[in-house]
Amino acid sequence: MEPMFLPGVEQNPQPGPYRDMLQMMQAAGSEYPQIWQMFAFWPKATEHLARFTQEIMREEGPIPPGIRELIAAYTSYRNDCPF
Repeated sequence: MEPMFLPGVEQNPQPGPYRDMLQMMQAAGSEYPQIWQMFAFWPKATEHLARFTQEIMREEGPIPPGIRELIAAYTSYRNDCPF
């Protein structure tokens, strides 16, 4: 995986679920969404973003959650971003 060019962020994950996920994925040699690096670096600041994202993607709305996931995956693909 390409580095984010934010060594201070990448090298200083704080205790919490995102650090645990990063360590598990890194140990397995798997790719992961690089935004997890930011979530792990500053968990208190990013917990609101995580809740917001889950609410947008999962709550009831005019577009079913599965279609929202498909739109997000396609957008990520078009932006050359691993989803």
